[in-house]
Amino acid sequence: MESQQRQKVRRRRTRALRVRKKIKRVGGSYPRLSVFKSNRHLAAQLIDDASGKTLCAVSTMTSQMRKVFPSGKGKPSAEYLGQAIAEAALAIGVSKVVFDRGHREYHGLIRALADSARVAGLQF
Repeated sequence: MESQQRQKVRRRRTRALRVRKKIKRVGGSYPRLSVFKSNRHLAAQLIDDASGKTLCAVSTMTSQMRKVFPSGKGKPSAEYLGQAIAEAALAIGVSKVVFDRGHREYHGLIRALADSARVAGLQF
C-alpha cells in the first residue's frame, strides 16, 4: 500500500505530465512559458524545448523584486512578474508562447501572471 505522501507526489507528477503532453501536441514549435509557485515565491521562465535551453527567466527571489515586493507573493507581484516575463520575451523577439502551468490549477496567482503577460503583449 502506498503512503499518502507518495500518492500525493505521484498524482502531482501525473497532472504535470498530462499538461506537458498537451503542450507538446499543440505548440511544439513555440517556446514554453513555465510557471513555478512555491509557498513564498513565484518564478517564470521561457524554455525552448527543441534545444533544451532557457531563453529568459524572472523570479520574485531576485534582489530587485525583493525591494518592490518583500514578501514575494500576492496578486500584485504575480502581475508584475507577468509583465516582466513578457517584456523580456519581446526583447529577445518571442511573441507567441505556450503556457505551462505545471500541476497547478489555472486560477489565483497563476491566472494573474498569465493575464498580465497577455496584456503586456505575449500571445498564448
